[in-house]
Amino acid sequence: MTSRSMKFDPEAWLRDDIEAEWAVVREQMQRAAPQGAPARETKRGIPASEQTGIDAIINAGLVSSERLPMLDVVFDRLVRLMTASLRSLTSDNIEISVEAVASVRFGRFLNDMPLPSLIGVARAQEWDNFALLVVRPELAFTIVDVLLGGRRGVPPAHIGGRGFTAIETKLVTRMVGAVLNDLGAAFEPLSPVTFALDRIETNPRFAGIARPTNAAVNARFRVEIDERGGLLDLVIPYATLEPVRELLLQRFMGEKFGRDSIWERHLASELHRTRVDVEAVLGEQQMTLADVMTFKPGQTILFGTRETHPVTLRCGGRTVGHGRMGRCGNRVAVRLTDRETERQPGKTFRPRGED
Repeated sequence: MTSRSMKFDPEAWLRDDIEAEWAVVREQMQRAAPQGAPARETKRGIPASEQTGIDAIINAGLVSSERLPMLDVVFDRLVRLMTASLRSLTSDNIEISVEAVASVRFGRFLNDMPLPSLIGVARAQEWDNFALLVVRPELAFTIVDVLLGGRRGVPPAHIGGRGFTAIETKLVTRMVGAVLNDLGAAFEPLSPVTFALDRIETNPRFAGIARPTNAAVNARFRVEIDERGGLLDLVIPYATLEPVRELLLQRFMGEKFGRDSIWERHLASELHRTRVDVEAVLGEQQMTLADVMTFKPGQTILFGTRETHPVTLRCGGRTVGHGRMGRCGNRVAVRLTDRETERQPGKTFRPRGED
């Protein structure tokens, strides 16, 4: 009888043990799933019930990041600027709206990008970093059709499976340059920055301005030109926004980033019309409570104030200036000689016009 020696493989034993454990987990998840519900497929083709924790993290397109309230103001301002500039470029009616603003993984965004798309790589010169402006196929062909004099109301011909010609790329590049100029103008009240077009790419692999796992802000705009148009994506990595992160965290809103000129003018006009009571203090004297308790009707109190002495003007218990007492018609009047802010500490007051 021949005996055969068996070699122990620890890696194979560990792999079999892990596969057995995952088989038990998959069986439990299938039992917990509703009957008749189809297995949800992910982008990698693996059923969601069979994904490991690493797969779930890799396939997560949305990321959790801090909210930057001022970005909403910047994008709203960008919509108004783009509407004017694209109307001037195309000589047609333009309607632009913000469809979505979300935080995404940079690599996930590039993988989900429809092809063919024109990708404008822009450099933020003052921030020394990059951003992407992606023109999707429907919008790109619409811009080409409008600039070449296509008929209105007719959707542009979309030729799938081919890239853009040199003429089409040149026409769309004009729109990309106009949008980048508007983007710099939208950030200008917050922080001066210039977005310069670095290059145009059609392959997402050559548009890698950040690592695939880095977080980025994806602002998606819908551009409608005479009932036709498409989507425009603006992708700014959070590393690009780092120099102005503190400014973007501010929560004030307004047309001029915290300053509302209409409200300022209204408040100033109302303040100027507000009526206040001004007290003219002819004299003051400090007395003890015992002397006050001995007051009798008809008693005369001497303050020692002469007509040449200055009169203190008070409003709300605060001294606002000084003046000289006189008469205007049948009324006692006070002529203002100086304001409280004009008096220097330690300087003896002397009415103007006296030596």
